[in-house]
Amino acid sequence: MRLALYHPDIPQNTGTILRTAACLGVCVDIIEPAGFRLDSPALRRAGMDYLDLAAMTRHSSFEAFLAARTGRLVLFTTKGGGSHLDFRFSADDILLFGRESAGVPDAVHDLADARLRIPMVAEARSLNLAVSCAFALGEALRQVEGFPGR
Repeated sequence: MRLALYHPDIPQNTGTILRTAACLGVCVDIIEPAGFRLDSPALRRAGMDYLDLAAMTRHSSFEAFLAARTGRLVLFTTKGGGSHLDFRFSADDILLFGRESAGVPDAVHDLADARLRIPMVAEARSLNLAVSCAFALGEALRQVEGFPGR
C-alpha cells in the first residue's frame, strides 16, 4: 500500500501525511512539482522528527510516477463515483490524492483504475487533504489487515 500526492500545495498537509505514513509503515510518492520546497520549515514542523522515519519517493513528473508504479491507481476525488467504504482494497494499491487547490487534471482522473469519494454531508465541499489521506488509508489498511503491530 502506498499514498501518492499529485502536485501538493500545502507543506503542512504534506508533513502531516508523511508523519501518518511513517507511523503506519506506508510509503509516500510525491509527484512534482510541489507548491513548496520539500525542505520547507513548515513541512518539517508538521512532520516533526517522524520525517526521518518516512519512506518517501519523489517523482519529477506524473509520467515518471506512472513508469515506476506497480499497483492499481485508486484516486480519491470529490468527483468519485463510489464510496471508499464499499471498495475492496488490495495490499499493492496506490491511493492517489490531488492538489488541495485543484485536484487532478482530467487526464490523470481518466487513468485511475478506480475513482472514490469519502462520504460526507451534502453541504460540505471537501475534507482537508491530510484528513482525507488518514480516512482512506485507515480503511484500506483495515481491509488488508495491514496495520503494523497488529
